[in-house]
Amino acid sequence: MSEEKVIEKPLQQFVVRALNLEGDSLVEVIKQALDCVDTFVFAELLKCPNVIALETTHHAPYLHALRMFSQGTYLDYLYKKEYLPELSEPQIKKLRYLTIVTLTNKMKRISYDVLLKELNVDNVRDLEDLIIEAIYSNVISGELDQQSNYLEVNWTVGRDVGASDVDNMIDTLQQWCDSCENVLSTVQARIVDANQTKQDFLKHRAALGNEVANAKKAIRTQVQDEEMLVDTSGLTNKIVKGSKFSGARFWNK
Repeated sequence: MSEEKVIEKPLQQFVVRALNLEGDSLVEVIKQALDCVDTFVFAELLKCPNVIALETTHHAPYLHALRMFSQGTYLDYLYKKEYLPELSEPQIKKLRYLTIVTLTNKMKRISYDVLLKELNVDNVRDLEDLIIEAIYSNVISGELDQQSNYLEVNWTVGRDVGASDVDNMIDTLQQWCDSCENVLSTVQARIVDANQTKQDFLKHRAALGNEVANAKKAIRTQVQDEEMLVDTSGLTNKIVKGSKFSGARFWNK
């Protein structure tokens, strides 16, 4: 999923104006909202009671157009065109921009084939011009790979969330939570293994330390025994030699 760019809410000015209008005046505000280059979400306007009331009037097509810009795509517009008012060229271009935004919710890298179909564009040159205009209009940020024929998107403006989108968001969040739980379980298991390895290492080091200490003790004992043996042997030799010398003197007398 692409990262969405957080922007201010220029729609608010249209919502405030729409609350006190009806009929042709209200339709004019809707047209202005659809034309506004900085307006990409329309949920608040769609919640206005007098906008909802257009459903039962001959202005209903403008309510449907507003819903189209809120959550629909350009192919949706072509499919329902006979029930909608005629859109201006800027409005058509804007709806195509919003269609790209919708596509980025499913894939970050979009092939030209998909874009040509979804935007109903006849050739690659016109498609690339449209994408470049969307980038310069700050609707999307991305790069064109003309060799591989795809658009890679970094971020986009946000669109209104529909009822079906909520279910998808819940599923996505649940999958993310499950993934986090799996990662947490793996980390905890590795922590247990690491602690056990540490304990084994400490025990081994302690045992090795005892062996070294015992070895040193044994070596010191051996050295001391050898030194005592040497001292004893030297003393014995002195005694023996002294006895012979005394005896010799005795017999000489």
